[in-house]
Amino acid sequence: MQSYWFGDVDENGCTPYRGGPAALAKRLETIRIFPGSFVPFDWNDSVKCSFTPDREEYIRKLRDLCFYLAEAGITRQYESRDAELLQMVRTLDQLDEVSNVLTERALEWHRINNPGFSRKYMRLPKQKLLPMMKRGGSPAFRQIINEIENLASARTALMKEVSWRADEVVPNCSALLGGLVAARLVSQAGSLQTLSRLPGSSIQVLGARTALFSHMRGGTPPPKHGIIFQHRRVHNAPKEVRGKVARVLAAKLAIAARLDQYRQELAPEFIETAQAMIDNAGCAT
Repeated sequence: MQSYWFGDVDENGCTPYRGGPAALAKRLETIRIFPGSFVPFDWNDSVKCSFTPDREEYIRKLRDLCFYLAEAGITRQYESRDAELLQMVRTLDQLDEVSNVLTERALEWHRINNPGFSRKYMRLPKQKLLPMMKRGGSPAFRQIINEIENLASARTALMKEVSWRADEVVPNCSALLGGLVAARLVSQAGSLQTLSRLPGSSIQVLGARTALFSHMRGGTPPPKHGIIFQHRRVHNAPKEVRGKVARVLAAKLAIAARLDQYRQELAPEFIETAQAMIDNAGCAT
């Protein structure tokens, strides 16, 4: 017997399936297809099965089913535990982009009115640079500097909240990486579920897209790490063992992501063992 979304076909004929989009969606979840014995179908089969009278009705029912599945998928995505965390991380990244663009534009504006403003001042941190630029500027310029400072304050507050939220959503990844880096890792993967399905080798270079494509197209050396380079265990490791530390950390993160996805609680024994292995990798010569 062959089962399709519109009915079941066997040697005795076709039995149509009756129900709306919700019932058809549940039916799709139960249908099992075996490639070796699957027989393709077209819209004429649904007419022969008395599921639809013509092609127009077949397209309408198929469209309604697709819309229902898409809406259900979006609903599930927004109900997931990591949905808010993903939005918070992406907002944090956009705050950085907006702040950097406005700061660069304000610098160019300031240099026009202050030709003696040398490049050495441009290397100062924003906390010192912005108050220096604000002195003597026009009212509009000072207001823009104030807005940049407000964005910096909002970023700091959001960064703390992202770290706190990551400790709740991905406790094991957060214990290994730190809340902020763990949240960025989940955001780069697209979701915690996607991250939990990745092998350690993929997690190791997650976020190194440019370097990876450069290696594949131009033959440059392959990247040894991506986002996980932000963690102190990786970027503080001696250069000769940095790749090994990144590899061990990524392998443990693959397990941590699965624990966060399915167990949804901190596993202290795993964290202790994983951290010891990562530290040993950094001490190797």
